[in-house]
Amino acid sequence: MNPSMADLTIVVPTYNERERLDPLLMGIFQAADAQLINVQVVVVDDNSVDGTGQRADEWARGGRVRVVHRPKKLGLGSAVLDGFAVADSNIVGVMDADLSHPPDLIPILYSTMRAGDLDFVVASRYVPDGGTRDWAFARRALSRVACWLARPITPVRDATSGFFLARRDRLDGFRTRVRGFKIGLELFVRAEPRRVAEVGYVFVGRTSGQSKLTLRECTGFILQLAGLYVRSLSGAAARPGHFIVPVRAESRTTASVARRLGA
Repeated sequence: MNPSMADLTIVVPTYNERERLDPLLMGIFQAADAQLINVQVVVVDDNSVDGTGQRADEWARGGRVRVVHRPKKLGLGSAVLDGFAVADSNIVGVMDADLSHPPDLIPILYSTMRAGDLDFVVASRYVPDGGTRDWAFARRALSRVACWLARPITPVRDATSGFFLARRDRLDGFRTRVRGFKIGLELFVRAEPRRVAEVGYVFVGRTSGQSKLTLRECTGFILQLAGLYVRSLSGAAARPGHFIVPVRAESRTTASVARRLGA
């Protein structure tokens, strides 16, 4: 497949994820190929010391993977935006490299985006058909509190999701100084989407490696949220339309999704 004609680009930020990169990329391509979706993957590596970047370069020789090498850890949010900047498709997305996000959901997110006049489709833990597994109680509670705090500024129930698709034209000219890991929340508010849908999925806590969550990231999230509250109070943009799409097989045909979204 010619990556310059991709239907969809998935950005995968990485730091020391070598052992998970192969199963992740195989899963993405298998899921997309089964639905005849021409997918390109952009790996944005922050100078991993375990050889993740080099392994990604080996995948890139096949033509379906591009690699952006960065000199050091510069923040997950900026990694996502750097990946979007080199994407060749009109629909772009992001997912974690640690296998917590199921590649099998990508075709469902993509078909939902195509079926409705949507700016974002978010994989959500906090809508029907969504949930979490093998995740520490403290992390789960922190996530729920963060999403609850974000509800006044976005209708997205899983506002801290790191697994979503977006129309690239909604990102044209997007600027932010946020470097942390909640770039989704920043986009859901500052990109001023008109229509957003959420699709439920089950998040699986990572079984190996180290979590990227730090006290610094938590502090950054609070500051980010405060800035978004200030922007919201200024009345800068209208609240987008919000839809929840079931993932049951009989409910996710293009026609049924379009009817649900009023498209």
